Amino acid sequence: MTETVQPSDFGAVNRTSSNMCGVTLMNNQNGYVVAEIMSHKPGVTISEYPSMIRVDGSGSITFDFEEITEALGAEFDQSDFEEIMSTHYGRMVHFDDKTMLFANPEDAAEYIDFDLPVVN
Repeated sequence: MTETVQPSDFGAVNRTSSNMCGVTLMNNQNGYVVAEIMSHKPGVTISEYPSMIRVDGSGSITFDFEEITEALGAEFDQSDFEEIMSTHYGRMVHFDDKTMLFANPEDAAEYIDFDLPVVN
């Protein structure tokens, strides 16, 4: 006799938003400096591992390229950011001078000309 497994057998699914967003950076010289800068921002948590650094934030995170350039002592832009970032979660929006991540797509909508339909 075969037993059918029901989804309820695994517990309730929590579909509540975590209100979190973040990136995984390479644990190299530039990644370390970016993580150090971000560690001083409110709502941001840094987790360092041997080959990567997690930068997680509540609501939204802004990576200011001018601030990073100043700390590195060398030009830092979007291509440099993409080089050290291996993955992200949340809605990512790139600008000439910064990259922003948003936990909720609605918060990013104004920056990307994105209109979310009302769901009834």
